[in-house]
Amino acid sequence: MNRKADPYPKIILSGTDHDLPEKFSNGFSRYVDFHLMGSGGNGILRSCWDSVMGRPVAMKTLLPKLATEKEHRRRFLREARVTAQLQHPNTVPVYDIGLDDQKCLYFTMKRIAGDDLYHITQRLKENDEDTIAEFTLERLLDILIQTGLALAYAHSHGVIHRDIKPENIWVGRFGEVVLLDWGVAKVWGQTDDTSETPHNLMGDSEEQLQTLTRSGQRPGTPLYMSPEQVLGHKYVDERTDIYSIGVVLYELLTFSEPFRGPNVRATFDQIVNDAPMPPSVRNPDRRFPRFLERICLKAIEKDPRDRFQTMLELIAALRQCEREMVASYED
Repeated sequence: MNRKADPYPKIILSGTDHDLPEKFSNGFSRYVDFHLMGSGGNGILRSCWDSVMGRPVAMKTLLPKLATEKEHRRRFLREARVTAQLQHPNTVPVYDIGLDDQKCLYFTMKRIAGDDLYHITQRLKENDEDTIAEFTLERLLDILIQTGLALAYAHSHGVIHRDIKPENIWVGRFGEVVLLDWGVAKVWGQTDDTSETPHNLMGDSEEQLQTLTRSGQRPGTPLYMSPEQVLGHKYVDERTDIYSIGVVLYELLTFSEPFRGPNVRATFDQIVNDAPMPPSVRNPDRRFPRFLERICLKAIEKDPRDRFQTMLELIAALRQCEREMVASYED
């Protein structure tokens, strides 16, 4: 493939999963003044100061116990490189990949400030006056459209995000919208790796299912998974991201997810088998155009063939809804 001639070259495994070369320039010593921002199952996120460039950055580091684990290194490097190669206004720039003083992989990226869409939605649900004034329905649709543009760009490069949820949609202080966490993204030519995504979750044991939740906290990813993800289909395409965006839209319209059972297994059963309650029925006090409800329900159809077929098609429908809303205000 001639990457210079193709403005949207596919991102492929050979360009994301290879290990670091034996000899490379490592600049970990330039980073100082570390502060913990968060941690997860495979790494920690810290803010630090880049003493060479004179700016704050965020650094994600693979946990020391996983430093020599080949599979974890591969996934970590894929996340860093996919994020770096998706150069779009609604993705976060990656600056550097290297090894820290403990020989653990790290990558640095832009340090963003703001809030995630989950906490914004929760404040709206709680009738916080300042949040209601700032995040009108039009503003929420714009956030969703910007997220969709990042996904459409990724899809054009052969990348499927596979983990769309409000926590991964970040809204900055100056209106910027950033889609984060490409850690389980599928890249061009890759079938679904059952070691990275749940396989046939409808048949897994209850113990395995419970590992998908965090004790005492809201279940994350399972609530936004498409039916084909839950069923462990070998191949998923961009329509799985379309489904997840539809679930986020449903939550913005109703302040609740379309499918949530008393446990993860029941939630998966609903995702696969139950028809969603129309948003206007789920929350009749929330005002929005019925055209927007139809968009939402089409995006979360069980059969991928019944959904919007591309993210750009969904974005066009959302923009048309915006125009109709503006026209109704003028009337």
